[in-house]
Amino acid sequence: MTTITLTLPYPISVNRYWMPVKMKNHLAILPTKEGREYRALTAASCRSQGVTAKITGRVHVDIKLYPKRPLDWQKRVKKDGAAWDDSVMCLDIDNANKVLLDSMKDLVIEDDKWIRRLTSERMEPDEHGARVVVTITALAVEQPQVSMFDEKPVPYPEDIVGVTLV
Repeated sequence: MTTITLTLPYPISVNRYWMPVKMKNHLAILPTKEGREYRALTAASCRSQGVTAKITGRVHVDIKLYPKRPLDWQKRVKKDGAAWDDSVMCLDIDNANKVLLDSMKDLVIEDDKWIRRLTSERMEPDEHGARVVVTITALAVEQPQVSMFDEKPVPYPEDIVGVTLV
């Protein structure tokens, strides 16, 4: 099973990644300049970590989002204990997922339509800075036993003429 783990730049907001553009008779949604820059940064980061080909087919994507640790983090720990990072500014997980998955399309994965399992977690900020750790694992397609489909199905009582259920 193929697995790739990448440390990528902290994503921008989806609101800054995409923008509506009026065309002749319709509205198109296109990446902004900032969105194209983030995608280029993601591509460079993937190449520098050894990605030479995308994983094709079904995948599981695991995302760990690390927000930037604030300068006053020790003060927050003393005040709030284990929940100190609840007040740290961070993108919401859905927002980060959309930007990450769109930026990895055709670089690491074929398309987000191939994602069969997606797990995301907001992590506690640490000394390594704002980032995202993404693990992509190819999923095997499980084949059913062909012999199971060769036999005639056992009829349910409703399918048998003259039988009524009470």
